[in-house]
Amino acid sequence: MMTEMISVTIKLTPNVIENLKRKAERTGLSLEEYILELILRDLDPQERAREYIEAAKSLLEQVQEELKEGDLRQAAEKLWGATALTVKAYAEWREGRLLSSHRELWEYRKKLEREIGAWVFNVWMSVNGMHTCFYEGWCMEDDIRRTLEEVKKFVNEVAKRITS
Repeated sequence: MMTEMISVTIKLTPNVIENLKRKAERTGLSLEEYILELILRDLDPQERAREYIEAAKSLLEQVQEELKEGDLRQAAEKLWGATALTVKAYAEWREGRLLSSHRELWEYRKKLEREIGAWVFNVWMSVNGMHTCFYEGWCMEDDIRRTLEEVKKFVNEVAKRITS
């Protein structure tokens, strides 16, 4: 069941925003992911896992909107974000482990391959191509749509495990 998403606007000074962006970059996260980490850090691991999955599902919905608007770069990056949040959700649920860097995500992804299936490797490699697309802008809409289906399967499989 999808939790209703509420939008909140917070006005920050340009200096605060730049500081947050620098900190996010140092940790290998997008600004949105970094802010989400700050907000969720005080939750227990099970709650954090559920919130990560809900955020991942929300990103998948946003991918559809970005595709409608023709913003392939944003759609591609949201696929990466949804997958990264799903890996984080699994680590929190399985071990109470908070993953905080791209390196940790890459390493932990191997555990998901062992426990969920070898097909996770293909999802992971696809979304890393999408992450590159965000910066380079070379992917095509059919690549994004194909990856979207793979990521949906991944998010749903992890969601089923952590919510049962």
